[in-house]
Amino acid sequence: MSGNAWRNKLYFGDNLPILREKILEQSVDMIYLDSPFNSKSTYNVLVAEPNESRCAAQIMALDDAWHWGEQSEATYSDIVAAGTRRVSELMEAMRRFLGENDMMAYLVMIAARLVELHRVLKPTGSIYLHCDPTASHYLKITLDSVFGPKTF
Repeated sequence: MSGNAWRNKLYFGDNLPILREKILEQSVDMIYLDSPFNSKSTYNVLVAEPNESRCAAQIMALDDAWHWGEQSEATYSDIVAAGTRRVSELMEAMRRFLGENDMMAYLVMIAARLVELHRVLKPTGSIYLHCDPTASHYLKITLDSVFGPKTF
């Protein structure tokens, strides 16, 4: 996408293909990422009627349960093959340390997005990642591998 055509648009869905296909390199000043927390919960959106009353319909908004499987393996392979040396080495070390489990699936999912967020963030930009204590220590070193430890 060229120029400013992406501005003032709302995209719905997984942000990874949106970042890869729609957002230009070094075009974003600030990122606030309220990522899934690996809470093992499913979150729904209640659908409201035009008069703002709630109806019985719900739409699944997010399944926040991550499991190692084919998708995690494919994303991991992409990160290791195409990522920077620091990101690749960290993901390999994390997999050796954590194994192929739910936490590693979660970290692979986040790492792939952080790599793309780094690509679209301007050198003068800022990123804010909202996370909870169950993975914050892993996310901090993942951020360091993507953005560099001196940028914290």
